[in-house]
Amino acid sequence: MISVENLTKSFGKYILFDSISFKLNSRERIGLVGRNGHGKTTLFRLVAGMDQPDSGNILTPKSYRIGYVQQHIDFSMRTVLEEAMTGLVASEKDHSWKAEKILAGLGFSLADMQQPPETFSGGFQVRLNLAKALVSEPDLLLLDEPTNYLDITSIRWIERFLINWPHELMLITHDRSFMDKIVTHTLGIHRRKVRKIAGDTGKYYAQIALDEEVYEKTRQNDEKRRKEIEVFISRFRAKARLANMVQSRIKTLSKMTRQEKLDKVKNLEFSFQTQPFSAKHVLTVRDLEFGFDPQTPLIQDLGFSIQAGERICVIGKNGKGKTTLLKLLAGSLTPQKGDITFHPAITAGVFEQTNIQTLVDSRTVEEEILYSHPHVDRQLARNICGAMMFGGETALKKIAVLSGGEKSRVMLGKILVTPVNLLLLDEPTNHLDMESCDALLEAIDSFDGTVIMVTHNELFLHALAERLIVFHQNGVSMFEGGYQRFLDKNGWEDESPETAQLPVSASVDRLSSKQIRKLRSEIITRRSKSLKPMETRLSAIEKDIEHHEAQIADFSHAMTAATQENDGPRIVKLSQEIHHSQQRIESLFGELEALTASYEAEKKLFDQQLVEIESI
Repeated sequence: MISVENLTKSFGKYILFDSISFKLNSRERIGLVGRNGHGKTTLFRLVAGMDQPDSGNILTPKSYRIGYVQQHIDFSMRTVLEEAMTGLVASEKDHSWKAEKILAGLGFSLADMQQPPETFSGGFQVRLNLAKALVSEPDLLLLDEPTNYLDITSIRWIERFLINWPHELMLITHDRSFMDKIVTHTLGIHRRKVRKIAGDTGKYYAQIALDEEVYEKTRQNDEKRRKEIEVFISRFRAKARLANMVQSRIKTLSKMTRQEKLDKVKNLEFSFQTQPFSAKHVLTVRDLEFGFDPQTPLIQDLGFSIQAGERICVIGKNGKGKTTLLKLLAGSLTPQKGDITFHPAITAGVFEQTNIQTLVDSRTVEEEILYSHPHVDRQLARNICGAMMFGGETALKKIAVLSGGEKSRVMLGKILVTPVNLLLLDEPTNHLDMESCDALLEAIDSFDGTVIMVTHNELFLHALAERLIVFHQNGVSMFEGGYQRFLDKNGWEDESPETAQLPVSASVDRLSSKQIRKLRSEIITRRSKSLKPMETRLSAIEKDIEHHEAQIADFSHAMTAATQENDGPRIVKLSQEIHHSQQRIESLFGELEALTASYEAEKKLFDQQLVEIESI
């Protein structure tokens, strides 16, 4: 077990955490969520002992081993297998089979395992570091975006591996479906604090929304009560008969703490502009062939046609040619054989993995948007910056100081500048946080044009794909049908039948993100109906208080020496009734929390359905 106590960490004036505390218990698998830049990786480094907090403690048991996958490359052994074996514990130094099993799951062939580590791409070298961490079987495994360098078959393998992980695990990933299948608990960094709940990300975000709703209602009620007390004190301070009540109110007011109004959390909100397209046919590919090595072409004899409005997803293992195909369609590579014919009215927006490198470090975010198209003026550039969460002065940040996720948002912003009717997207979710991925999914789903997208994200595949371009061992071909049909009919190579299909409800074939949002809407509506009687009672009590206050005001204004003896007791009685009503409001807020808890249990079936859909 690890205990984090009153941890504070800041960089200059920017506070990441403010006195946070939580515990990681035996065999818990925790998903760490939060916006990019809010400190997820920093928290990992603190837990791993690679960085020090400003204050607070992290308590770990004696001899507790923590494994953290390193991003930097430092290999010393002759082959990939030998390098992976350096991660084995001393008592298992000769258990090469264990290293081979992990390497194979991460996409290394037997031939690859005998090659020098330096001959592989950066992505495969990071995979090797991941293999070294997995074979060491630490007491706590820290994984920071492990899927970024994995293809879809490796993601599905490591998913099954981590579900059976026998120790503790903390995971950071932008892939919501991947996280939800693995974790037992979700830990979120939100407003410089942390909140840990049992369950997946759906339950966490629902709880955060509920907490903030209750906080705001309580804050508004407290502010209203504070003003009522201040009015009472001001009105009756000079009345000797009410002196005790006035002093009581003054004491009450001094004990009340003022709760600040929560700042609105900015979400990535955008939509792609659609260029009108009235034709039915978008493009045709005939006898396409391309390869960097003439002896081993990546693409051979490929042909297909795409109609307007279709969602085509390109899937397959890394290194098979997915990005190459997208570059051929985008015109940045020329086919060696065959041809690609577009309808003349097509205007394409392209997002490539390597496009981030085309950003000019010396430019600001605003300048990158401004210079991306001749028709963009400064106001439009500012609007796009705002949509990409670069509002105010952050639009003037230099590209050089941006994180990978921020640069990805700049690239998306450049696509938004010009109306298009075809989107060519290569792994657009890499480097985006979970909330930004949700916004991107909704934007793609709402786009009226045609989409061709390379992705390993299975939530996107289930939600969007109508047809698939599949890169497999024997080449590349078009699959007629969505991702669920592909899993049912073909499945992935090298997966045994019992592991190829992840659990999916028999009644769910393919649900779009629109249907998911509809289900969410039904849940919210049901919650509103169940809480309405409580809100009605609260409103009635508040009206009673207002009525009593108005009566007191009328009596005090009309009070004279002749009427003071009779009206004074009536004012006291009304004040007591106001006090009792305020106590009832406090009691009702307690009942409100209890009703909310009851509602959570009542909607469990809805939640199970939603979790299942979002975990596909």
